[in-house]
Amino acid sequence: MAGNTRVPPTEITGVYGAVLKRFARKMLGDVPEALGVMWHHKPVLKAGFDTGRKAARWKECDQDLKSYAHMAAASLIGCSFCLDYGYFQAHNEGLDLAKAREVPRWRESQVFTPLERDVLEYAEAMSQTPPTVTDELAARLLAQLGAPALVELSAWIGLANQMARTNVALGIEAHGFAAACGLAPLAQPSGVAARR
Repeated sequence: MAGNTRVPPTEITGVYGAVLKRFARKMLGDVPEALGVMWHHKPVLKAGFDTGRKAARWKECDQDLKSYAHMAAASLIGCSFCLDYGYFQAHNEGLDLAKAREVPRWRESQVFTPLERDVLEYAEAMSQTPPTVTDELAARLLAQLGAPALVELSAWIGLANQMARTNVALGIEAHGFAAACGLAPLAQPSGVAARR
């Protein structure tokens, strides 16, 4: 849970800060510690919000596929905040929660369609350093989704990487959004207990 950020949160002040806190409470039920961390550099915070709002208007790729892809990238990178928020958002947007909670262990799970599996594999391949996307995987997705949707999906995963890597680097962790609305815990990938 939250509390060990590498940059200590600062007080969110001023008119913009009051609006931001009210919006956070309305949308999330609380003001996450991450906002206090990012408040240190308001132009970065605003740019992140602007990009997120613009990306939310992209409609060429199915929303469920993008949600699973974002969570798969976050899981691979290790962003507990992104996973917690993604699961919470899936709940609020009426997405398939049985699938959303299985994303961290998608390879072992039986709930995903072949297309969803390709999307999850693509998200992980894009999130590797260096990326490991193959021509075969890209061709399968191009045939199934079409060029506009594949371009959108790729950009979406790129944004997910930026957010997840920023959060992990700054020590921003899960805030408990999913638990607060009574969602079952996310599935753990095979071998997680053995690695601890």
